[in-house]
Amino acid sequence: MLFMTCCHEKKADYRTKIDDQMRAQQIKDMRFGMFICWSFSTFSGQEWTPTLDKDVSYFRATGCDTDQWCKVAKDAGMGYILFLSKHHDGFCLWDTKTTEKKVTNSPLGIDVLARLRKSCDKYGIRLALYFSEGDWNWPGAVDGKGYSAGSGINPEMKKAQLQELCTNYGPLEFFWMDHAVGDGGLSHKETVDWVHKFQPNCFVGFNHGEPAGRLCLREMGRPGPVNDTTASVYNKGAEASYKGYLAAEFTYPILPEHKGGAMWFYSLPEHDNLCLPAEKIYQDYLGAVKYGNIFSIDVGPDYEGRLRDIDVETLLQVGRYIRGEDRIPGIQ
Repeated sequence: MLFMTCCHEKKADYRTKIDDQMRAQQIKDMRFGMFICWSFSTFSGQEWTPTLDKDVSYFRATGCDTDQWCKVAKDAGMGYILFLSKHHDGFCLWDTKTTEKKVTNSPLGIDVLARLRKSCDKYGIRLALYFSEGDWNWPGAVDGKGYSAGSGINPEMKKAQLQELCTNYGPLEFFWMDHAVGDGGLSHKETVDWVHKFQPNCFVGFNHGEPAGRLCLREMGRPGPVNDTTASVYNKGAEASYKGYLAAEFTYPILPEHKGGAMWFYSLPEHDNLCLPAEKIYQDYLGAVKYGNIFSIDVGPDYEGRLRDIDVETLLQVGRYIRGEDRIPGIQ
């Protein structure tokens, strides 16, 4: 599979390293993307879903409409999809050989990542992956708790999972590494080096923990230049001291604050009419453009594997603002 650059539309093998600054510009040029969170928590009605008492049948999705995800992303003016490949529950959304806790063993029976890759290629959308570095199935972890209660350690499985993702699903723009259950026994620097062994142009970022990689992650953050600590929430220390960042990403959920249910995943049917306004999302898009950031707005597909109607309507409105078809008074 070939990798196409943003700037000059030249094709190159994505396994051949290119200049860091050129690659950073390609990342920045993506500007806006859709973060998709879909796993056990979709069906639990809570953000973190303990996993040791659950098997793959807990993932009860009745469908998987990756074409819908990608078409909405395209029409919303997005350049990429950031897809959750594995959350802290350890449930893999690809056909891994490392565990039986995977989507192809679930009632859905589909390699969701493979299907998404095809849809991304069909609609001209690039692909990035979220990956929980540790998970609650690994030795040392405390089910349902973060690394302060216990870190899941299994460095060889972490390496094997990342190798599968890097070698079986085409070019990946970046990894969004979640440190919530620890680093899995493989340091962040070692993690970056391992990913670059297979995809040297893939940026790697970590939401907190040991600073490493070329991409600064700002979970629940806002637009701002690289090393602007005021734009970060959980990564302020790294932004203040680490000098290796070449680009910054920020992300937050499309759901506003509410009582009960999840934020990053599909919440509960009673929240189906809750959504941030398109105007706020568009203003943060403009901030991303101003500072050369990339902005990942998070949405959670529902039980049928489709985006909520209100999310679709909101994102399509953002797309109209981006294309200049509609305008907000006072905002250029």
